[in-house]
Formats: sequence, structure tokens, C-alpha cells
Amino acid sequence: MPQKTAALKFVILLGFVSLCADATYEGARSITGAYLEVLGASGTVVGLVAGFGELIGYGLRLVIGYLSDQTGKYWGITTLGYILNTAVVPLLALTGRWEAAAGLMMAERTGKAVRTPPRDALLSHGASQIGRGFGFGLHEAMDQTGAVMGPLAVAAMIYFQGEYRNGFTILIVPAVLGLIVLTVLQFIYPNPSDFEDKIETNQAEKLPGIFWIYLGAVAIIAAGYADFPLIAFHFQKQGIASGQTIPLFYALAMGVDAVAALIFGYMFDRIGISILIIAALLSSLFAPLVFLGDTHLALLGMAFWGVGMGAQESVLKAAIAGMVPKNKRATAYGIFSTGYGLSWFLGSAFMGILYDRSITSLVIFSGATQLLAIPFFVWVKLRDNNLSTPLQDQVS
Repeated sequence: MPQKTAALKFVILLGFVSLCADATYEGARSITGAYLEVLGASGTVVGLVAGFGELIGYGLRLVIGYLSDQTGKYWGITTLGYILNTAVVPLLALTGRWEAAAGLMMAERTGKAVRTPPRDALLSHGASQIGRGFGFGLHEAMDQTGAVMGPLAVAAMIYFQGEYRNGFTILIVPAVLGLIVLTVLQFIYPNPSDFEDKIETNQAEKLPGIFWIYLGAVAIIAAGYADFPLIAFHFQKQGIASGQTIPLFYALAMGVDAVAALIFGYMFDRIGISILIIAALLSSLFAPLVFLGDTHLALLGMAFWGVGMGAQESVLKAAIAGMVPKNKRATAYGIFSTGYGLSWFLGSAFMGILYDRSITSLVIFSGATQLLAIPFFVWVKLRDNNLSTPLQDQVS
């Protein structure tokens, strides 16, 4: 159908914008943990910086999501966020102290905070035509394709140029390309909400109770999911990988993330939230492999880490689109991201402290939190049959 074809093209083009953005900032993030170690930061500092950056990035989304729904300026806010999200990355090449690098890392997270809730709301409209799980999964797959390309480009620059700083300079190319496509995209599709059937909703309606239960499960998952800067710090400190190969570990995880997003998104459209239970079981395996294993086991651990990330970045958001009316969707994504980010910050900071004291305790904490989220997902599944809606009902 023409409507579905147009929606698919919209999702692909928006995915290309995210591909370019991810190539930019994920390329940088593939070496920021190791870069901070070289600049003299400790494990606790790396954990705090990574977690606090996520706290800022996710916490701000609470306000941005609400503002997007109230003003309806989804495209304008999205564009502003993408500009900030990518503009600060090349500046990391100019830093000489870990404090300055940490500040730029948090500025980049701020830009991502500004663009994500309205972008996800826009994406949800197009995904409503092709299947929410598939739409968000396709977007995440493209997103993570960029997250593979960025670290590979950085690894190549470091290999030939020999310094972390040089790895940041190449990233200006995808940053500029993504902004050009984004500018064109909003002129082609000025009102993506037209993809979704107009359903009368009560503007004063509160977010459903099932949303808050779901948020609790997501927060538990986030608390125990080690951020890559801490993993890269571990690789550098223990000699598991060198400065030239650390980005390759990250690229592997992002490649697995992309494939997992498509698979989990496809399965979500058919079996619902049960697929998240499987994802939690698989992601619980990454910590012992990454933090206790040798180079080969660490590679396997990064693959499991990528599986969890793929599920989190696709199915978690797709499920929200089925819970919440479209006039409150950016608000819901903002609240979701705030809860996720707060939990990620507390968990990252705690795991950074655990790392300096007992890596085994870190591993136990991480694995236990992934498993603890499973009963909450079961609760959500039993409470809301919409999360098991077949694909043909979603796109009707």
C-alpha cells in the first residue's frame, strides 16, 4: 500500500540520520573510557563520568518530552538536539585533561537528550504502519550500523596516526552528512503523525498504570548494565585489548546489537513482551565473560552485551508505543528515558566503585539485576494484552 511504502521510506531515512549520528558519537565513545585512563582518571571517575553523562542525557528528556507534546514542534526540537549531539565530538581532539574530556562527553549526552523523545515520537508514527517492533528494530539496526562504522573509522585513524586524539577528527564527516539528510527529511515529511490513524483521546488522560510497572522493570535492567567506558577501562587496565583493538570490541557489540534489534523487533510483533524475558536471560551472561574472562571470552561477552543493547533500544521503545496514546507519547518516552537514565547513573557509579574494590562483586550485581527484571516483565505481560498484539492488528 502507498501509505505503508511512504512510512517505510520515512523510517529508513530517519534511520539513516541516526546512522550518521551514531557513527559520530559512538565512534568517540568507543575510546573515551580508554582516553580518560590515559589522561589520568581512575575507575571510580570513569564510572561516575559515564553514569553522570547518562543521568544528564536521560534526565533532561523528561522536560524535552513534555515540551515536545505541548508545543508540537517535534522536528525543530529534534534538529536542535542532533546539532548539539554531534557538534561537540570533534572537540575531544583538543582536550588535554580528563576534566575537559568529561565535560564534552556530558555535552554530547545533552544533545542526545534533546533529540531523542521527539524523534522517537516521530518514529512511532511511521512504525505504526509497518509493525512497531519491526519499525523500531529497523531503526535500531541502522542506528547500530553507524555505531559499527564509527568505531571502525576511529580504529583505522588510531592505527595510522597513533593517538586517541586523531580518532576524533574523522567523525566530523558523518556528523555533517546526517544533519543534511535531517534537514531534507522534515521538508518531505512535515507531519509524520498522519501515518497513524487519528484516534480521539482525552488530552487530560493520565499515563496508564501498566506503564509505571514497565518502567520499574526497565530501571532494574539499566542499573546493572555496565556502560562501555567502564568496560574499555577494564580492557585497557588488564591488557585484554590495546588502544587499537578496543574500538573493534565495541564495533563487534554494535554489529550484534543491529542484528539483535531486527530479530527481537520482528519477534515482538509476534509474541509480544515475552521476547524481553529471553533478552534478559542472554544479557545476564555478559558481565562474567567481560570482566572475568580472557580476550576470547571478553569477545563473547561483548556479543551478549550487544544482544541486550539491541533489545533495549528497539523492543523497549516499541512496547511504549502500544501502551500510550500518541498525543502523550513524547512525554512517555521522556519519562521512560529519565527513569532509565537515573537508574543507569546509580548503577554505573556503583559498579565503578565495585570495580575498584571487587570485580567479582560487580559481576554478581550485574547478572542479578538482569534476572530480577524478568518477574516484572511477566507482570506486565499478564496485565496488558496489547503487548502481545499480532502484527496484522498493529498495522490495520
